Amino acid sequence: MSVEIDFGPIFFEKFGVVFKKDEIIFCENEPGNTFYFLLEGRVKITKLIGNTEKILDILNPGEIFGEMAILEESPRSATIIAQDNVKLLEFNKTNFESILSSKPEIAVKLLKVFARRIYDQKRKLMILTLPEPELKIADTLLILAEQAGHDVSIGKSVKLKVTQNDIASWSGMDRAECGQILLHFAKQRKIIAYANEIIIENLADLYRMVNSRRKSLSR
Repeated sequence: MSVEIDFGPIFFEKFGVVFKKDEIIFCENEPGNTFYFLLEGRVKITKLIGNTEKILDILNPGEIFGEMAILEESPRSATIIAQDNVKLLEFNKTNFESILSSKPEIAVKLLKVFARRIYDQKRKLMILTLPEPELKIADTLLILAEQAGHDVSIGKSVKLKVTQNDIASWSGMDRAECGQILLHFAKQRKIIAYANEIIIENLADLYRMVNSRRKSLSR
């Protein structure tokens, strides 16, 4: 979730850092005491699942990462790599607390992003626990529909402005395999796929399919 915040040049003078393309910003499992606001460029979030490195997401300017180090004082849950040359604002617990008191309007916006990011990451981890690739793609479509403000338990058709790359990134899957599954769903008339848009024919069908499998796994 991106957010527009006018930090102003003084913030970059105080908190700005830069990384070149392909530089590692931090690694999974290492201790952390900072979080970052992405000003320019993109960063890639990766995680080891078994022996395979999976791409969890690509973040764009206006997004935050690394916040769990501040909120939960926990080790890094993923690796962050600069996808482009990037400019970041780097915050730690001390200077963030000063922002909370001196810039409440900025703090409120950041906290809203924190809440959304925590939800998104937990939902992505739920996707990764599903064993079947088809279910991972189905649950990804459900998450994207939730983000667009839809009640996924209701049987209705919805249009999502997403690409195959978006879905592959969210589901932590290879793009080619993701494309095959989307084609299979299209043949089953579950979706209609376009280059930059997907129409889900009936949200409730996907919802029942995913939740039925989750219930069977929890037994």
